[in-house]
Amino acid sequence: MKLFITGIGTDVGKTIASAIITEALEADYWKPVQAGDLQNSDSHKVKSFLSNEKTVIHPNSYALNTPASPHLAAELDGIVIDLKKIIEPKTENHLVVEGAGGVFVPLNGTDCVIDLIQNEYKVIVVSRHYLGSINHTLLTIEALQNRKIVVAGIVFSGDENKATEKIILSKTGIKCVGRIEQEPYFDQNVIKEYADLFREQLLTL
Repeated sequence: MKLFITGIGTDVGKTIASAIITEALEADYWKPVQAGDLQNSDSHKVKSFLSNEKTVIHPNSYALNTPASPHLAAELDGIVIDLKKIIEPKTENHLVVEGAGGVFVPLNGTDCVIDLIQNEYKVIVVSRHYLGSINHTLLTIEALQNRKIVVAGIVFSGDENKATEKIILSKTGIKCVGRIEQEPYFDQNVIKEYADLFREQLLTL
């Protein structure tokens, strides 16, 4: 199984969700494009959260120096992101692929994160409640479905809002894989607890 983890925007909990899903499946993890924070990148964070010994963390195709939209971060590094150079790592294991920001974050003058999603990927959308998040979640899912991309599930992150979650699930018909509470901190033990909660739903995708 190959799962692509995207969010409805930046800082919605995508990396924590990716770590939980990776741990639940003992999957391999790959973030094709990392922009900024290279000494403590999302790959570093995910690795630090994992307890299992099976996961392989595959290197970024592009590791950019500036915490900015990838197209700008690449420009500042004097390069252009080329989708042909973003080659999926070979593995016999499950693979969790983490996007950068939302689906229409630009990678270059033409391509966006949504263009990284291959036909065989199943997408999990991470949604976090804030004013406007219903709209952002529904737009994200509709954009993916318009491209005939399979949206396999939604993960809700942060403080629970039952009204928001109910209307999103009702309007989309997509199942909730799980929800991640606003925890005081995340470490290997917390990630493992969530992994145990998520595993059954993930294996049915």
